[in-house]
Amino acid sequence: MSYDLIIVGGGIGGSAMAATMARAGKSVLLLEKSTEYKDHVRGEWIAPWGVAEVQRLGLYDLLMDAGGHHITSHVTYDESRAPEAAETTAMPLGIFAANVPGPLTIGHPHHCQTLFDEAGRAGAETLRGVNVTGIELGASPSVTFEHEGETRTAHAPIVVGAEGRMSPTRKEAGIKLHQDKPHHWFAGLLVEGVEGWDETRQAIGTEGKFGFLAFPQGGDRVRVYGGYALEEKGRFAGEDGPRKFLESFRMNCAPGNEAIADGKPAGPLLSYFNNDSWTDEPFAEGCVLIGDAAGWNDPINGLGLSITYRDVRIVSDILKATPPGQAPDFSEYASERAERMRRLRFAGHLQAALDMEFGEDARARRKSYHERSAADQTLGLHGFAIMGGPESVPAEIFTDAHKERVLNG
Repeated sequence: MSYDLIIVGGGIGGSAMAATMARAGKSVLLLEKSTEYKDHVRGEWIAPWGVAEVQRLGLYDLLMDAGGHHITSHVTYDESRAPEAAETTAMPLGIFAANVPGPLTIGHPHHCQTLFDEAGRAGAETLRGVNVTGIELGASPSVTFEHEGETRTAHAPIVVGAEGRMSPTRKEAGIKLHQDKPHHWFAGLLVEGVEGWDETRQAIGTEGKFGFLAFPQGGDRVRVYGGYALEEKGRFAGEDGPRKFLESFRMNCAPGNEAIADGKPAGPLLSYFNNDSWTDEPFAEGCVLIGDAAGWNDPINGLGLSITYRDVRIVSDILKATPPGQAPDFSEYASERAERMRRLRFAGHLQAALDMEFGEDARARRKSYHERSAADQTLGLHGFAIMGGPESVPAEIFTDAHKERVLNG
């Protein structure tokens, strides 16, 4: 069993990579542990710059045909502002990337299955229910796995680790994962029966001890997230957790949230820490990491898919340009990703400080920021980096001087 490429992990990154490389005529083996994709309360929103990466990979029409839904405006609510003032300053989201009307949403399990199926149609060998028992890297990489009662060993010049945060490929390569401290808890839930919410508008807001984000999926479905303090670990625990979570969306500053609170849970409510992780070099001899396996950004930015699609585009371009028999050079991927993640880490820290801190001091800080940024739009350029890509704004935005301007005036 010999291939041009073995991909461990058949989620969005692994399946997109498999489809891309199979389309390029490479022999690809894609190995996925699960037999059914489940709702993990992540990965349903693609920023405009991420949509541009999807387009460059030639996967945009596939996702749109599978039910992809564009959001075209954004509102920031806050307890320090009247809701009418927030809504009259709604931001159009078609300004960040050429030929992209705004962020793209699509349900994560369906997204994964769509790409996995496309990889198979493109010619990749796609296996589900796989248990990887051994990964050998170095000069002669191989992957040993169990599938349908048989043990097999496959060989390829490169193994792509796309297995997510607990990546066995990363562990085998000895690549160190760095993580910063969690800032707050983040919970997510898919809600259906949301009547009256504009399906083209996303929103964020903070009131009391809760910060929310809402991303319509089309029709009456909205994916919602909520941030709350670390000391409130059990706030939404128990059988009534989903209902308590939805009740938190009833806010004076965002009266339209009543539609969300009156909706019905359509999946699990899961909570997790908000933090960043990164690797110094997401490759080693015989392997390269993509997506969360290579390190992830604070979920408050919602950029997991955008990061992953850029990873796929850059790594696949390198692999396609590497002559047969030569080892690919991933150094440019490593340097670009390191700076990309540094900038997004900075943006995430600012967003968390603004939107997911609570109490009078935090309220006063947000009020000051909203008033000052209305007169000086450069204060919000870290947010433009989230929508338009970290390279779309000047380097000086990602400095302590800008952070001081934003948070302390």
